Amino acid sequence: MQGTVDGFSYGLVTPLVAYVMACLGGALGLRCTTRSMLVTHSWRPGWLALGSAAIGSGIWTMHFVAMMGFTVKEAPIHYDKATTYASLGVAIVMVGVGIFIVGYRGARGTALFTGGTITGLGVASMHYLGMAGMRLNGKLEYNTFTVGASVVIAVVAATAALWAAGQVRGFAWSVGASLVMGLAVSGMHYTGMAALSVHLHGTPVPGSGDSHASLLAPMLIGPLAFLLLAGVVVMFDPLMVMGKPDWTPVENKPGVPARSTVRHPHHHSVPTSRRPDGHRGARTPQNR
Repeated sequence: MQGTVDGFSYGLVTPLVAYVMACLGGALGLRCTTRSMLVTHSWRPGWLALGSAAIGSGIWTMHFVAMMGFTVKEAPIHYDKATTYASLGVAIVMVGVGIFIVGYRGARGTALFTGGTITGLGVASMHYLGMAGMRLNGKLEYNTFTVGASVVIAVVAATAALWAAGQVRGFAWSVGASLVMGLAVSGMHYTGMAALSVHLHGTPVPGSGDSHASLLAPMLIGPLAFLLLAGVVVMFDPLMVMGKPDWTPVENKPGVPARSTVRHPHHHSVPTSRRPDGHRGARTPQNR
């Protein structure tokens, strides 16, 4: 028999909190990706790794916060911890591959398409592997067309987010990109959930088992703590908040020779005045 699926058993609470988690992970990850493009090569892997972990953790946390509101009325739900944590690893690794491609090759052309596709497939893989870790007395069935639509949403969202990270246009730009990314990731999740139907085995056993909050909350503590620490690292980097294109010192930019910015203590600027011909120039005794 078909199970009665409810994805909003707590109303709008779980979708809103899930969206915030997706935005938080996206904001941290995109800022780290942007920062990596403006530093020397020795620092770049660290920023890209932090960005990958932030986005992967944010997406994973978003998924399982949303799953707190998912119930099948005729059957209790449990989660296999190994598969659940494996989905976190898949998210971080695949997102990381996409981010490293963009971080080293730039957010344009083939690199952007490849990085966005891999990152989007990582988001979708995390979702469906996380669903595979769900245990109940029944079988999960998916509508192929809707699953395909959810994967397309994930790839397009990831590509757009990585493109935004490569624009280096400041803090407000990154906040807007993270809000869009959070919306797209949440849309991918609920599109994927719309593809789901549950075929139950045996006699329904409603109302048994632990609540989703008590099952999932302990597993969310680690990723949430990481997102908090990543946020602290990002906020304490003095060059992260403003996000202007001149983050990198001039001497670190390719093709620009190093320059000294130290002025001689006895150096003074030469006062200028407008000459009779309309041009400005240094004053001379004759035109004083």
